[in-house]
Amino acid sequence: MVLTIYTDGASRGNPGKASYGFVVFNEEGQQIYEEGEFLGVNTNNFAEYSAVVKAFEYLKKYNNEKLSVNFFMDSKLVAEQLSGRYKIKSLNLIPLANKIRKLEIGIKAVSYRHIPREMNTLADAMANKALDALL
Repeated sequence: MVLTIYTDGASRGNPGKASYGFVVFNEEGQQIYEEGEFLGVNTNNFAEYSAVVKAFEYLKKYNNEKLSVNFFMDSKLVAEQLSGRYKIKSLNLIPLANKIRKLEIGIKAVSYRHIPREMNTLADAMANKALDALL
């Protein structure tokens, strides 16, 4: 089984009120799940990483040995760091990256790809919906 997940994080103020959003699609391209929640006050990068963590937590309901996951995100930094091409220097992101590495264990294949913001509108909408709910 191959799932495609679009993730996004938002922070109004950076640091400021932060949220994440993600949207999951099955092999047929049908949207099967969406989620977005408020994270408190934090940075945009923290919110971007949190979106990936929360998406992995959603994936726990699947048989990971047969699961391949393609993540798409508009944060080039996070995509490159999780792909191992960039070093993670921010101390507050290292625990999130370590958690993601543990959540990857047992999944057949995982990829992280950067996409332009205009291709990530659904995940962006979920993150912003979580922030707008506070107003």
